[in-house]
Amino acid sequence: MGRLIPVIVLVALTLYCTIEVAQAKTWEVRRMPKWLWAVAVIGVPGFGPLAWLFFGRPLGPRRGVGGSGGHRPLPRPPDDNPDFLRGL
Repeated sequence: MGRLIPVIVLVALTLYCTIEVAQAKTWEVRRMPKWLWAVAVIGVPGFGPLAWLFFGRPLGPRRGVGGSGGHRPLPRPPDDNPDFLRGL
């Protein structure tokens, strides 16, 4: 049983990273193209998934000036939207 645990952890990590690579947006992936990360994660057990987690995965939302981090702002509810209230 003790020899089986590292294998299970390695398979789970590889599966998690493979799914994460597949779901990542192409322009947010760091260091290498997305397809190359997929090859590394699947083809290089242990090192590939760890490299993806530390060097390749997209960074979380940045909290820069204005707090938007380059992302689109969330839509406002109708009662806070002046354009909607003007049309009433």
